Amino acid sequence: MTASDEQPGSAAHVLALVANGSATSRADLVRELGLAASTVSARVQDLVEAGLLTESGEGASRGGRRPRLLRIADRGAVALAADLGSHHIRTGAVGLTGSVFDVEEDAADLTSGPEPALDALAERLGALAERQRAAGRTVRGVGVGFPGPVDADGGRIIAPSRMPGWHLFALRDRLADRLGLPVLLDNDANMLALGEHRATHPALRHLVVVKAGRGIGSGVISDGRLHRGARGSAGDISHVRLEAAGERPCSCGNIGCLETVASGAALAAALRAQGIAADSTTDILRLVENGEPHATTLVRQAGRDIGAVLAVVVNFFNPEAVLLGGALSGAQPLVAAVRGMLYERCLPMATSELLINAATGGPDAGLLGAGHAALRGVAADSRGKER
Repeated sequence: MTASDEQPGSAAHVLALVANGSATSRADLVRELGLAASTVSARVQDLVEAGLLTESGEGASRGGRRPRLLRIADRGAVALAADLGSHHIRTGAVGLTGSVFDVEEDAADLTSGPEPALDALAERLGALAERQRAAGRTVRGVGVGFPGPVDADGGRIIAPSRMPGWHLFALRDRLADRLGLPVLLDNDANMLALGEHRATHPALRHLVVVKAGRGIGSGVISDGRLHRGARGSAGDISHVRLEAAGERPCSCGNIGCLETVASGAALAAALRAQGIAADSTTDILRLVENGEPHATTLVRQAGRDIGAVLAVVVNFFNPEAVLLGGALSGAQPLVAAVRGMLYERCLPMATSELLINAATGGPDAGLLGAGHAALRGVAADSRGKER
């Protein structure tokens, strides 16, 4: 299974239109897609044969023959989804209509190397698959969001910061061999962007979704589709050089990257240097909620630093929304500081109708994006290839 996003008129696009209610018949799909009826019929037939769509009953006539209604198959098709962090694994099963089942989160240290992480991930997903089958659901595939650069088409991890041993690790194929299921692998920020887009802002066509947690990343939705760029690094704002970061060395080998001053790891280190106990983003949020002045100041400055980088993105890309996700988005001073910087540094034309908010998809947004991507991959691969 590749990470290719749904192309206009593809089987995956057809499935998405039926799932979100935009089309309930073949005639609706012809109008939505602007394709020949024969092409639409071929796409629908592929999905029906794959068990992803059903066609039955009769809808309202607009003149002439009453159309048969298309629905998402009620056979309980799901994809397994995993949202990985450097120190946790969150798993769940995602249905075609966006339902999420059997969510669990466990501690896991990805920095200890790929083999122990692969064992833990395969064990959790294998048990999750058995629970879905016992509940009468059909497991179609697996989607995984990884907290670092990913070659999505090749299914490999590419030089992740602070994670020795992972470079060029073929996580997709290794996991597929263990589970006997097709696996789709992508960066965690991309999966978050897909999940937020589908769950909370499906009508928007252009948005940037930032994941601010222990690290920093972002996913870009352009014209309603995930934009990965030429080599899959689109949205990687973490290693943009920032004047405020000075000469701080970064794990990427450069100096002065955004990550060195605005990531959760950097903030926790800065607090510890001041004698304040902080080992995680949860600790940082607790300190801010309790009004600890050093923590609040650091978080507010992190928001300004993130906003300074995003201002360039907003002026260049002109999105409809900037959504702030990840653990640190729960700190209101950070969200307010990002918003302030964008209004200060962006053109009025770019911000006059720009939505700048904390993401609202919740902790399962990354799972939803991973599961949704995997199910679309199954649709795209139905019967091998598009006709």
